[in-house]
Amino acid sequence: MKQVSSRSHEEQSPQPGVVNPQATYTRRNALYGSAALIAAVALPSESFATPPGAGDKHSGVEPAKGKAMNTITVKDGTSIYFKDWGTGQPIVFCHGWPLSADAWDAQMLFFGQHGYRVIAHDRRGHGRSGQPWTGNDMDTYADDLAEIFEKLDLKNVVLVGHSTGGGEVARYIGRHGTKRVSKAVLISAVTPFMLQTETNPHGAPMSVFDGLRAGVSSNRAQFYKDLSMPFYGYNKPDAKVSEGIRDAFFLEGMEGSLQGQYECIKAFSETDFRGDLKKFDVPTLILQGEADQIVPLGISSPITATLVKNSTLKTYPGQPHGLCTTFADTINSDLLAFIKR
Repeated sequence: MKQVSSRSHEEQSPQPGVVNPQATYTRRNALYGSAALIAAVALPSESFATPPGAGDKHSGVEPAKGKAMNTITVKDGTSIYFKDWGTGQPIVFCHGWPLSADAWDAQMLFFGQHGYRVIAHDRRGHGRSGQPWTGNDMDTYADDLAEIFEKLDLKNVVLVGHSTGGGEVARYIGRHGTKRVSKAVLISAVTPFMLQTETNPHGAPMSVFDGLRAGVSSNRAQFYKDLSMPFYGYNKPDAKVSEGIRDAFFLEGMEGSLQGQYECIKAFSETDFRGDLKKFDVPTLILQGEADQIVPLGISSPITATLVKNSTLKTYPGQPHGLCTTFADTINSDLLAFIKR
């Protein structure tokens, strides 16, 4: 594993998996702060209109009024919505809980403009995809992704996942291998294992995830409004708050299925990805903000990097869980450099 950081050499943690307490929030603050509930979310941004005809050349789905409405039906009959823009080497983005493919628009626009084919789907129970009562588990999420790969005949894919989407990437590789994948990227991912157990003492206690379930089931509208604050680090002193970004987060969350989002909490918190990570055999980039209050750095990326062969870990001082929005220019630049090398 190679480790790089935007910090100076003196500031970097002396050992893999050890977080500099001066550079990030403490594990206790991140896990137990009233606003810092652990979730597995991706990054909302305003939707960009799809140019007429974009997306239909790959899927055969006719766009409506200049906007591609691509869907596939997976083996259990659930409809999965996806965006498919541009041409070139495919980059597939997997979003997190409780959002949708729109969470990746800042990255999809950038890479589409740089000559890549960019694809992002709404996970079942999220966004514009179907809302089944069953199948809201990590194995099924990975199998849905595999059907997208097969039906679009995707090859030489750069597979990118954020938060729960990072778990989805790991489980996809664990179940389906890398015959269609050339590189992988995990951003603020829920890997290797979120739940505290006897074999995973670094995880968070079940009470944290029970609190998420209580918030979603009792008043998810208010819960999502509140969650956007620690997600973007807007609760930090002197933070410049974007109410537009907070509104986008709320709207994407409310678009999904209550049942699917409720069950997804179990999927991202109780799935052990350690075995999946050991099956990675492609170059892998692991990114995370050091001020992540949602998936604390000390229980996630540094440990993940020790399990993934040929991986590079890069952390960003002061950046939150939602760094693909708050730090989009840098993230896009680092992703592009990784893809090109």
